[in-house]
Amino acid sequence: MSLSFSYRHLYYFWVVAKEGGISRGADRLGMAVQTVSAQVRELERSLGQILLKPAGRGLALTEAGLATMRQADLIFQLGEQLPDIVRDATSGQTVRLAVGISDGLPKLVAWSLMQPVVSEPHLRLVCQVDEFEDLLAELALHRLDVVLADRPAPSNPNLKLYSHALGSSQMAWYAPPALVAAAKRGFPGCLTEVPVLLPSHHVAVRVRIDQWFERLGIRPRVVGEFEDSALLKTFGSNGMGVFPTAVMVQDELTTHYPVQRIGLCDGVQEHYFAIGTERKIIHPLVQRLLPK
Repeated sequence: MSLSFSYRHLYYFWVVAKEGGISRGADRLGMAVQTVSAQVRELERSLGQILLKPAGRGLALTEAGLATMRQADLIFQLGEQLPDIVRDATSGQTVRLAVGISDGLPKLVAWSLMQPVVSEPHLRLVCQVDEFEDLLAELALHRLDVVLADRPAPSNPNLKLYSHALGSSQMAWYAPPALVAAAKRGFPGCLTEVPVLLPSHHVAVRVRIDQWFERLGIRPRVVGEFEDSALLKTFGSNGMGVFPTAVMVQDELTTHYPVQRIGLCDGVQEHYFAIGTERKIIHPLVQRLLPK
């Protein structure tokens, strides 16, 4: 394959751009400033574009530089994974699976969705929990094999991502022992009187819960909102309030937390998706996650 540029020059540019200047880039590379500067200029000459421009006392990326940086990120960060990939390939039958878990997806649900693969005897599972948009960016850069989330990927012509439905679950309300009697009395109208904990608007199902309240004419006595589902269950189970959770994880919930179900959040469902970079999933373990 014939290339009009050198990967070595591209790497020097990548380091300079990440460090924010020729001098800092040269320090990281352990090279002379003049040498690094000449290598970056050679890359610009070979591409026929100016990649860096002065910005105060440092440098900033031009539009061409931003486009080049995106590709360099993909190339070199994949390269950084090469030692691990090679080590896995030569250590027997290890199968690596890198999964992004949206911070809006309840942890017990994530565990349930992962059941088809966790028993794989040669699995090396790498889990990353982060905000939804940040995980999609990691997926687009091929640092993740799949993202599990409570919503599909938004339409974006710059990111070729595909959402595969994993199913859904009815939502129900659960209460700690001290609140069970009061919560069951006149449910769901009692939610105007007993303390209520809710997922924050960061979580996709929250808007559907709010619509449920509005439909029933209920103004809940909200005493807490949580982005993290584990914190929501911990505070709720310790007596702070009643809270909604997916019915599909009820067995795990009542095993790990001293709570009882008090009633359904009728008509409200939480939806789950596996998001990948291919319309047809190739990774064999990701294939196992999808409904047959």
